[in-house]
Order: sequence, then C-alpha cells, then structure tokens
Amino acid sequence: MDTKKEIVDRLRLAFRSGITLSEQFRSAQLTKLMLMIKDNEKDIVNALHKDLGKPKFEAILAEIDMVVNEIHYAIDNLPSWMQADYVSKTLATKLDDCFVRREPLGVVLIIGTWNYPLQLLILPMVGAIAAGNCVIIKPSEVSAATDLLIAELIPKYLSQDCYAVVRGGADETMALLQNRFDHIFYTGSQAVARSILQQASVHLTPVTMELGGKCPCLIYGRVDIAAAARRLAWAKFFNAGQSCVAPDYVLCSQATCDALLPALRETLKDFYGKEPQTSPDISRIVSQRHWTRLTELLKKSSGKVVVGGESDQEDKYIAPTVVVDVAKDDVLMQEEIFGPILPIVIVDSLEKGIDFVNDKEKPLALYVFSDETSVVKTVLQKTSSGGFCSNDGIIHISLPGLPFGGVGASGWGSYHGRWGFETFSHRRACMMRGWALERLNGLRYPPYRDDKLSWLRWTASPKTFCSLM
Repeated sequence: MDTKKEIVDRLRLAFRSGITLSEQFRSAQLTKLMLMIKDNEKDIVNALHKDLGKPKFEAILAEIDMVVNEIHYAIDNLPSWMQADYVSKTLATKLDDCFVRREPLGVVLIIGTWNYPLQLLILPMVGAIAAGNCVIIKPSEVSAATDLLIAELIPKYLSQDCYAVVRGGADETMALLQNRFDHIFYTGSQAVARSILQQASVHLTPVTMELGGKCPCLIYGRVDIAAAARRLAWAKFFNAGQSCVAPDYVLCSQATCDALLPALRETLKDFYGKEPQTSPDISRIVSQRHWTRLTELLKKSSGKVVVGGESDQEDKYIAPTVVVDVAKDDVLMQEEIFGPILPIVIVDSLEKGIDFVNDKEKPLALYVFSDETSVVKTVLQKTSSGGFCSNDGIIHISLPGLPFGGVGASGWGSYHGRWGFETFSHRRACMMRGWALERLNGLRYPPYRDDKLSWLRWTASPKTFCSLM
C-alpha cells in the first residue's frame, strides 16, 4: 500500500503532466462520478442506513439526487466557467489583452464528515474536478459503511492517477496533513478545524472551512402556525437533527410558543405516528458517544420537555424533542445541539430576538418565519449568517446557484455550483502586451519629469479612456 506521501507525489506528478487541464477530461471524470452514484444507488442507500439509520427517502433526496444534480449543473456550465473574463482597460493598455484566467490549484485535500457522508465529501469534489485539480478525499471513519463503500468505488470509476481515497481516523488525518497541499477543504467541528489550520499554516496552505454553529429560527408577527410547524419540524428532525444547517433553537413570543406547541405535537404525530421509534422515517444517532452527549445535554437542561424526550441507547434513538422554559444561559444554548432536540426561548420582541442572535457567533444559517415582509427584511438587514431563508428551513442549500458556506466562526469560503469551481481555482491576472505604443510607454522611463508624470497619470486613468470612447 502506498504511503500518504507516495499518494500525494503520484497525484502531483499527474497534475504536472497537464492531464486535468482540458474541458474534455474534466467533463469525462464528472460523468464517471455521476455514473458511480447512479450505478450504486442501492448500495449507497444501504450504507447510509447502516451508518445512521437514514430512511431511503432522505438518503436519495439529500445524498444521491443532490450530488447528481450538482454534477449535471457542473457539466452543463463547465464551458462557460472556463472562459476567461476580460476586464476594462485604460488608454495606456487599450491595445493589450487583459483578462482573468481561472487555473486549477494543483493537488487538493477534501476532508468529509459523517452526518451526510456522501454529500459533504462528493459535492466539494465536484467543484475540485471541474476546476481541473487532482484530489485526495478523506471520508469520515465515524460513518464506517459509507467510508468503506466510497473507498471501493472511487478507484473503479475515476482516474487513479488523479484521484485517491485515504481512510482512517484522527491520527491518519494528521499524518496526511504533514504533506503539502495546494488547498484543504474541511467540513466538521470547530475544534478539529483549529488543528487543521495549525497543520495548514506550516505550508501556508489556503483552506476552506465549513463548520456550523447554532442556527436560529425567529418566529414573529403574523404567521401560518400549522405550516410553520410542519416546515420547522421537517427541517429540524430531518436526519435526526444531525444537520449543520438544522434550526438549532427557536426565538419567539410566549403567545407564539403557546400556539406553536400543539401544532408541533400534531405535526410530529402526522410525520412519525404515535410511536416514533417504530417509524421507518426517523434516522438514528450516529454513535453511542454522540447519543450519550445528547442525552446528557437533555438531563442537564433546566428547561421543560413538552414533546418527546424518550431515548433508547441500544437503538441509538432519541425521540423528536421540544423543550420550553429554556433560559438564555441554559446548557442547550451553549453549543450546537446537532440532534433531535429543539429548545424554544421566549423573547418578547423582534428587536430583542435580533439582539440575542447578534450576541452569539454568526451562524451557518438563519431562519425567520413570518407573513410580514417587514419582519423578514428587518431580520435580513440586521443580522449576519452564512445563509438565510424565510418561511422554511435547510431547503436553500439544495440550489446550486446559491453559495453554501459560513461566516466568521461558522466557516470560511463557500461552494456549490460555480462557487465550488471558484473555490478550487486560481484567478490569474493576465496582460498580453505587444511592442506597440513604445513612445507612449516611454513616459514611464527615466529621466523622470513632471510633464511625463502628468501625461502618464492621464493615460492611466479609467475616466480618460471612458471619455474618449
């Protein structure tokens, strides 16, 4: 078996050969990646169910179709993405070709995570392949079945000279990071992100960090409570709440909370029946360690469980749970929950809700439910988050035209669609000059004189060229 250094060296040699530069090669590899997903849909669904108890519906919607749609989008748009962007010029550069050329970075590393072990690994890979890079992917060992399946499939479908899978846990990841990469893309926790940043700094390697945080949902003003309950419950309890963009907590008035609770109870009964544990539509917590963390959070909370609360350690099951009377400093409000527990915090006014959000780190996503346009616009204008969606949850990440990424502590950089292509591209500034206008160029040569400086400043001004045009 090749060492990690040998894998990196092999891919770097392939990149330097120029094989990944052509549109034909990139498109062909993306097509093979799409075939890999389609040909092995059943095995992928089974692996995701083994890892997370993920229902087939959620697996296909969030892991398979989302990836396939992203690949289609990249293939369709690749020719235009690869075109140079020509820029405006001055009088001094009017005979030059001045453009921005997008070039691949080289050998890039993508480190995935366990909650969407296919989507969050392959989606950034789509951008990296489209941009013409060689790629090493590191699946999460926590989602072991999907990890193994990806490691088996990638070499069967994609060029082994240009793409590789490295498996293992934290030690293997740290060993892999000893090598120099041209870009590192990481999805996961803030704690691990700090370690990766330290390793990347040794080689001054640029990084993209997709992290997370506590994504708030503000509910204020007039609102369709029944619809709000359905959309909130779906977004929160999809994948058992193990989504980085899941609504982490709700901010609303006491009156709204009183109306929302019965609607949530009815919604959850409609979704999962009277015995949710027997429902085929609820995922399981990924591991005993994560199950223990979540149940301990619930035990330590001073809030009141009004919906759910049941759990089964052997089954790694936690019922969809709603907690009220949650104080601002409650244990449930200290860290990202990342599970099927929804705290509701009472805040009397929209302004106080906005202040509450702004006092915390900027979230990966922010949601506001309201029929009042003024409420939605106010929240949009007075807050900051990686993404924003009104009157729904998590659905915004499914659109390839929108960038997906955080801000501040919730992440650096973005991807999806062209944004992924740009993340893995270097925008090279190019000026192609000939030997014309040498007399004009002579204005810049010594000996320097004030009249030369005046003429040079005039020719270099964008306003001068525009007025002549």
